[in-house]
Amino acid sequence: MPKEILMPALSPTMTEGNLAKWTKKEGDKVKAGDIIAEIETDKATMEVEAVDDGVLGKIVIQEGAQAVKVNSVIALLLEDGEDKKVLDSYQIKQPEAPKETANENKSKAPSAAPKAPTSAPTSAPSASKPVQQAAPAQPKAAPQINTNTQPAISNALIKASPLAKKVASMAAVSLSALRGTGPKGRIVKADVEEHLARGNSNAGAVQRDSNEFVTIPNSNIRKVIATRLLEAKQNIPHFYLNIDCDVTDLVQARGHVNELATGVAEGKPSYKISVNDMVIKASAMALKAVPAANASWYDDAIVQYNNVDISVAVATDSGLITPIIFNADQKSVIQISAEMKSLAKLARENKLKPEQFQGGGFSISNLGMYGVKNFNAIINPPQSCILAVGASEDRVIVKDGDIKIASIMSVTLSVDHRSVDGAVGAEFLAAFKKYIENPITLFV
Repeated sequence: MPKEILMPALSPTMTEGNLAKWTKKEGDKVKAGDIIAEIETDKATMEVEAVDDGVLGKIVIQEGAQAVKVNSVIALLLEDGEDKKVLDSYQIKQPEAPKETANENKSKAPSAAPKAPTSAPTSAPSASKPVQQAAPAQPKAAPQINTNTQPAISNALIKASPLAKKVASMAAVSLSALRGTGPKGRIVKADVEEHLARGNSNAGAVQRDSNEFVTIPNSNIRKVIATRLLEAKQNIPHFYLNIDCDVTDLVQARGHVNELATGVAEGKPSYKISVNDMVIKASAMALKAVPAANASWYDDAIVQYNNVDISVAVATDSGLITPIIFNADQKSVIQISAEMKSLAKLARENKLKPEQFQGGGFSISNLGMYGVKNFNAIINPPQSCILAVGASEDRVIVKDGDIKIASIMSVTLSVDHRSVDGAVGAEFLAAFKKYIENPITLFV
């Protein structure tokens, strides 16, 4: 009797996933614990292990399949010595999709996020339909990417001599860009050759791409980001607090610490800390000093966290994800730096494990490396705060009665007013400013 291999639920919130790849093919022997497939969830690509020994008799769901329901049969496993002919008569029962009308499919909103704490705006289950259902109305035939280099306006519709048309076609010149010198404005061969002699066959020509747009399918991460952030903006009463920090000493301290890096291997220092690493440490120490900011809102209670776990936004090709530095207040800046680099690499490779991005009580989003001076970030529910960090810039300031040039960094705290009052938010920023402006406190 064949054994069914089911689409696993790789996280508590997973309802469907994409079958990214089969690592075994039909007829291969499989042992319990062998990696047989890779499943793309709403956050990462995860490996699926076989739970029984046998032979992979039939692959039911092919790799590349999208939105495969949890507990769907994806393959059949034969026991050693079992004849493959039994597969011909085996009836596969897949879970039934909920019955909905066409109108309901178009208007159905994504399901609300679960009440359990999560760290990233991409941590809720995606209730979106496959792309062809959820996408806005489009032309009957999906646009195809055009690799044709022919001009947008047909040369056949323009007055030109046959020889001029032939030369223009061979050189991919749009006759619409030329002025004819022949009888009644007719374009002749000499006009085309003169145009080519100027060195740019398309100079001055306005050419419109015949394909008006391309359709980029939404990844699972993108779908859940949309659901979570819409929920956050609609349901959370955001307010914003901004403060400027003098990071002149911080920048100098970072340079000195990196100069002291030892244990050079393969031409690289043993560590290289960034400003963001120091921002994480300063935020962690500020949360330790002001624990009321390390909280989440629920209808029946405010949950205040005893541990300082900081989610850090990382941009990937699939969308935003927030891996977590757990117990950041107890780790050194160098430890935070090494851990952050490792997590960011896993995030960009889509290899984060659920326990590496689920949870967290506070978030940081840093766009300073892109030159953004200040911005307002959207809170990651159920967290209450997210710190938006901008780029530092040299400004003229008055300090101790003297006019000086200082490196100033602007940060903005987005706050859920239900769980964190304005005074608490201000206390957190004051503590953060104290630590970030006195970098020696980050290393003791």
